[in-house]
Formats: sequence, C-alpha cells, structure tokens
Amino acid sequence: MEFIPGELYHIYNQGNNRETIFRKQDNYIYFLKKVKIHVQENCEILAYCLMPNHFHFLVMANKRSQENFRVGSLIVNQLSNGFRLLLSSYSKAINKQENRSGSLFRQKTKYKCLTLSSPYNDYPIVCFHYIHQNPLKAGLVEKMEDWEFSSFREYIDKEKEGLCDQNIAARFLDIDKQSFYSDSYSLIEPMELKNIF
Repeated sequence: MEFIPGELYHIYNQGNNRETIFRKQDNYIYFLKKVKIHVQENCEILAYCLMPNHFHFLVMANKRSQENFRVGSLIVNQLSNGFRLLLSSYSKAINKQENRSGSLFRQKTKYKCLTLSSPYNDYPIVCFHYIHQNPLKAGLVEKMEDWEFSSFREYIDKEKEGLCDQNIAARFLDIDKQSFYSDSYSLIEPMELKNIF
C-alpha cells in the first residue's frame, strides 16, 4: 500500500472465509488496544467499526504513514506495517485463545483512496456514515449508538475519549454538529457505495 499525506483512505479486511474474528467482547477491546499501539501514530483515524467478521477504518494519511523502511528484503511504509503488525499480533492471540492455527484474516488488507481521484466528491462522508451504519444494517443493534465497537459513540459523546481525531474529521468531512445525528441515519444509496470500495 502506498499512502499520500493529506489523502483519506478506507481500509478494511475480514476473516478468512468470512470467519468470525471477534469471538467475545474482550477480543474487540484487545484489538482496539492493538490499534492504539500499531496504527494510531501512523495516521489520523477519522472513523472505525469492528464487526464480528470484519473491520473498517477511515483514515487520513500523514507524513509518518508514507515513511518507508526495510523489513527483511521488503520495503514497507509505516501505515501498512502498522496494520500488518496489528493483524499478526491479534491473530496470534486468537489462535492461542481458540487453540487454532493458520490465517485468521484474508491475505491482503484492502484500501481505497477516497480523495485523490476526485477531490470534490462525497465519497469520504459516504464512507464515514457507511462505517457507522454497519452494525445497524447487519441487525446487530436497533440504534448505532448501541454498538460498542464503533467510533459513532465518540462523535455523539464528546466526553468519551477515543481513537478518532474529531477536529480533522469535522474539517475534512464538513460534519455539521447540529445535524450530525440525523445525517448519520440518512439512507445511503447503493450507487454511492460503489466508490468507497
């Protein structure tokens, strides 16, 4: 993966063969702790959602994201390596917990630049709302704020400290604090989603 500072990216992966990756509440919490260690310093996190068999992040690349270094014979950047370390360490923990072996996640984490191709589009805000709507659409909750493992709660509870840089999100996604809640529940048309993957 290559990242350009200032650009917004949708980053996502799922369990191998759509396998469940978060088997109990502690797994979600452990994964988020690993995000703080391996990913947070390498980008600005604007939104995230952890689902039972997949995850989504909306991030803004920064200068550190693109810094390259050598790992064995490979040249990697900080953000790609951060996600690699996150998934590797999490997989090891789940394999130990479940007495299993092998790959937990799909081989390649996917990403899509939402801003580079057309800087005057709605892809970033569509992605932002899509990420938060995941648990609702999957029927896991009746309200988005009921899902514990999403950044939606960070945005509606200003006292809650979290992973997201809400100031950058407000500036680059043009989030209106007054209409945020109702905007978050707005229907996303299927045609709007094709450009975020």
